[in-house]
Order: sequence, then C-alpha cells, then structure tokens
Amino acid sequence: MKLKEKTKILDKVSIERTLERLAHEIIEKVKAVEGIALVGIKNRGAPLAERIADKIMDIAGKRPPVGALDITLYRDDLTQVAEQPVVHATEIDFNIDGIKVILIDDVLFTGRTIRCALDALVDFGRPSQIQLAVLIDRGHRELPIRADYVGKNVPTAPKEVIEVRLSETDGKDEVVLCEKV
Repeated sequence: MKLKEKTKILDKVSIERTLERLAHEIIEKVKAVEGIALVGIKNRGAPLAERIADKIMDIAGKRPPVGALDITLYRDDLTQVAEQPVVHATEIDFNIDGIKVILIDDVLFTGRTIRCALDALVDFGRPSQIQLAVLIDRGHRELPIRADYVGKNVPTAPKEVIEVRLSETDGKDEVVLCEKV
C-alpha cells in the first residue's frame, strides 16, 4: 500500500507538549502514582509509555514501572498480516495484580488492537483497573472501546492513515496524515 502525505498533524515540540499534558491528566485522575504501571503496546506505544513515565517522574517525583506488550499472537487477523509474523518479546517485569495498568498506544482506530492488548495483558495477571491512553484518536470504532486519555482527536476518512513516527523507531518525531494511493 502506497501512502501520500497530506499534512503534518504534530511535530516534535507538539508531541512532547501533548505527552506532558497526558502525564498531568494521568496524575490528576489516578491520584497516587505508586499504584499504577504503564504498559506500551509494541511498537510505538512502548516508547510513548517510557516518555510519559519520564514526564510523570518530572512532575510527581516518582516514576511508575513501565512494560512493553507484544500482541502479535492475539490478533484476529494474524493470517492476513503476514505468512510468518514477527513476534517480539513482551517485557513486563513487575506484578500487575491489584494495580492500575494504563495501556499506552499511538493511534486508536477500530479498537481491535486494544481488544488484543486486553486479552494479552490479563494473561499476566489481574489488574484492579485498566485504563487506555492514546496519542491520537482517529475514530471509526468497530468495537465498544474508548480511551481514558487522548492526546489529540483527529477526524479522518476511512481511506486516510495516521502515521506516528518516533525517534526511537523511525529516527524522527512527527505525526502525519496520509492518504492511500
């Protein structure tokens, strides 16, 4: 699938500002940083979770534990993704039983990725609550899933694609609206 860039939605500075706002909202809503953990959905949710945890540390003086969740084997479209899908390691080296887990992802679209993440996460334990934070919510839900924390709402057409590019995975920070051509 070829993509044509239409417009830049967020640049490096606005991504950092958005992540700082999300960190403030998380602190305000959860009250006690001690009782939470952030789990980023691989690939781009994981570095976003690390960045948000750093910002929470700067604001509240305590950094929540951070994990990374691979959902490859939980996908309902696994056979459509690739003949030999690449499975990455899940890195959750803390107990999630009884704590608030905040799932972090880059883009919320149909909700299917989040459904897979919920299935994968409960294989690691039983959190007291699971919340969702996303950098971009583009609408078009197919499942009854909504984010508790949203960096930016971006209404899109179904033929459009939101590309989140992060320095950790792509060499630069930006969010771009593209069109399938």
